[in-house]
Amino acid sequence: MDALLTSAVAGLTAGGTYALLGVCAVFTYRLVSVVNFTGAAIGTAGTFALIALTEAGYPTWPSVFAGILVGTFVGVAIGTIMTRWFAESSASTKAAVTVALLVGLIAVGLRLTGGQHPHVMPELFPGSAFRMAGVEVTFASVLTIGLAVLFTVLSDLFLNRTHVGLHLRALSDRPMAAELLGVKVQLLSLLVWGLTGAFTTFALMIIAPQRSPNFMTLSLLVVPALAAALVGLFRSFWLTLAGGILLGVIEGMASTVDSISQYRSAIPFLVVLAVLLWSQREARWDDAR
Repeated sequence: MDALLTSAVAGLTAGGTYALLGVCAVFTYRLVSVVNFTGAAIGTAGTFALIALTEAGYPTWPSVFAGILVGTFVGVAIGTIMTRWFAESSASTKAAVTVALLVGLIAVGLRLTGGQHPHVMPELFPGSAFRMAGVEVTFASVLTIGLAVLFTVLSDLFLNRTHVGLHLRALSDRPMAAELLGVKVQLLSLLVWGLTGAFTTFALMIIAPQRSPNFMTLSLLVVPALAAALVGLFRSFWLTLAGGILLGVIEGMASTVDSISQYRSAIPFLVVLAVLLWSQREARWDDAR
């Protein structure tokens, strides 16, 4: 029982990261109508900028800020592609484009970083913050969950309580009409992409020391992130937050069971399947009647 609790608490760091990435995915979807498969890859680009700078001998924290700037820039670059050429495309077309961009980012990233050879990632927040039920809770866990909660609160308030948030919601629903009404569509869209790129980069910098820090592994964290977003049906920030944290906890607990520990990476796919089946229950019930 103690081992299970320890593993569950250890999963909080991953859960906080999944939650933050998922909330960023919901934020992007609600504001620019894009299911963004490149979210984790954008953050990974910034994370590897940090790794390259620290391996070259530069101080850690200036390298962190430089990496966040790189993640922001890559996010804006992806956003420029989406807003300039695919603003009026269907949701499925936009999703397909981000999948293609994900493949391209991974290919370029693997080429530049030496394939899947793991790199040494500096641990930004080592040590434990406090003990809970006899289990050490790390600074990284507290920070990732805190960032996820902060971004959730800010996103919710921003969309529902601010004038700019209302403009961005109009941008999502009717981009051409919003532009005709004087809303700076492209500027606000790029702001969304840059902001989520910065938050995503910092989250991945925190979790990277616990993972195999190669470009593909970190980029594919988009899978649990989108699973968390699907728990919130790409609308609820709070359900996405809860779904991401729960995914991390379940993944941590699964690591203690020898028979399933090697399959724990499949947990997000099972969550996606379960949510899709649950969301279709009313239609199936109507058909049965």
